[in-house]
Amino acid sequence: MLKYILTFFIFIQPAFSFENSKIDLGNFFINKYEITIQEFKKYADQNNIKTRAELNGGGYEWGAGWVRRDNWFYYSPYGKKPDSELEPAVHINKFEAENYCKSINGRLPTFEEWSLAAYKQVIDSNKFSKGKIYRYPSGDEAVDMNSQGLLDYNKHMDVTKLPEGINGLVAMGGNVWEWIDNQNNNDSLTAGSSWWYDGRKTSKEGAHSINLQIFLLFMLDLDVSLIKVNFNDK
Repeated sequence: MLKYILTFFIFIQPAFSFENSKIDLGNFFINKYEITIQEFKKYADQNNIKTRAELNGGGYEWGAGWVRRDNWFYYSPYGKKPDSELEPAVHINKFEAENYCKSINGRLPTFEEWSLAAYKQVIDSNKFSKGKIYRYPSGDEAVDMNSQGLLDYNKHMDVTKLPEGINGLVAMGGNVWEWIDNQNNNDSLTAGSSWWYDGRKTSKEGAHSINLQIFLLFMLDLDVSLIKVNFNDK
């Protein structure tokens, strides 16, 4: 009787290790990506933190006025498990964003700093001209951003699925609004636009700073408005 010895090989694909690298822009560093669910969840778990949205039973989005959505938290942005934990962490208010940044020795950027990172090519690049100030975070034209009429995902996306723009940064235009360290009287400000708007909203001349009344920061945790870019001085 013939005996057959059978063997087989199992191919194990290496696990993807996400790193939100810091881009050196001369006087400061700024993260390549928006802060992700994965990053904020690790911080919240380690520090036993509950966000205001969790305490209130859900975050808010703008519809016909501000509407609270049950179970919309940073880890379940649309009330259910996200497609990826590398989606941006939303439903986080400015004070929570500031505390997260402090936990990793960072801070929120000013609008001036944010704008330099988004529109001026500071580092060497094969795609963009060093020293040039562009109209959009994607260059001279509004392209390849998660905005209406461009990539058209119709929701915020896993940051690693989006193209790089000026300075190798991702989603400085579109995807979700980002907290900045600016106020206008009693209003706190955000920048960058979100997937809800078309590419024109991301332009250097566009309305980048959206006013959010300061009392809302104590009461509400809004939908796509409350994400941040981590920022470090050198």
